[in-house]
Amino acid sequence: MRHGDRPRVLLLTSSPLDGSEGGDVRLASDVLGSLPDVDFVWFSQWPRRRQAPPARGRPVRLLSRDGVPHVPERVQSALLGAVFARRVDLVHAFLTIGRTFPAFSWLRPLLLGGRPVVHTVPGVMDNRFLARTRPLGTTIALSESMARRLRAADFGDVRVVPPMIGLDAWPYLPRPEGFPTVLFAGHHDPDGGAEIAIDAAAEAVRAGARFRLVLAMRGRPGQDPGALDEALRERAGASGLTDFELLGYVDDMHALLASVHVLLFPPAVLGGKADIPLTVLQALASGRPAILSDLPQFADFGHAVLRAPAGDARRTGQQLAWLLDQPRSWDVLAERGRSLVEEHFGPERFAARYAALYRELLS
Repeated sequence: MRHGDRPRVLLLTSSPLDGSEGGDVRLASDVLGSLPDVDFVWFSQWPRRRQAPPARGRPVRLLSRDGVPHVPERVQSALLGAVFARRVDLVHAFLTIGRTFPAFSWLRPLLLGGRPVVHTVPGVMDNRFLARTRPLGTTIALSESMARRLRAADFGDVRVVPPMIGLDAWPYLPRPEGFPTVLFAGHHDPDGGAEIAIDAAAEAVRAGARFRLVLAMRGRPGQDPGALDEALRERAGASGLTDFELLGYVDDMHALLASVHVLLFPPAVLGGKADIPLTVLQALASGRPAILSDLPQFADFGHAVLRAPAGDARRTGQQLAWLLDQPRSWDVLAERGRSLVEEHFGPERFAARYAALYRELLS
């Protein structure tokens, strides 16, 4: 079905676009905002919205108390997707490959019918799920590393479209004055990097560096954030860190990044996080050097970041101490990071690639 001569596309997400922030929701919102010549159908949180809704497209109500993809939200998403897939020209799914995805993929003909499907994969929770999964259609990976994994799992037609970041919304900022602040922002996931960030910070302090470590932590459905936060505080105390702050969800990431000197993000595995985390792009766009673990997904950042072996707190801490003591190197990395984002993660390239893909599949 077409509205005039404009294609109609269903944005299939496991939670509402105006609900909680997540990699899938962010990517779907960016596609919606980048393609003005497409009529989108998207899921909206009801009865209350956690965020301001997109200004265009057709919202479809999805009952959700907090906008988080709990099991009821996922079930509603699948059922509503089955209804509206028959009323659009194309389905664009933004779904992480997790525990329930293999079953969904096998039900794809029943749920989504014969419409062409684009599946943007924010991430893969566990490689074991790939062996039990069928591709939904044309598959989009965020990085070359993820594309290779998906092709090796017989996903067929796999393209690479890196995520975007609004360059005007995230301007390059001067280095903050005063006492240095180092930021870790992530989830309470096993091997998600928070513990290594604490241990690396302690290593940097022992090497003579002086700074404040800030952890901005987000919980997931079914977790006890209070208990997990307390465990991190105890680890920081046992490591000898005295200048330490733990935050929950941060509403104003712009203000937080403006106040920090370095982003420290050393996960051993990404788990449910996006293959290229939005926080890393925001930091680089803002001129904040990043120290990352050497996961294959992060190879795309090249020399614009520092990388240390995953799980190696000693090496990560040494890099942090060195960077804080080298203002000229800090400036070089800040400029490289901004240039990388402008060249590879800008909105124009993102919009052009998805627009071309839509034309190809709808022709």
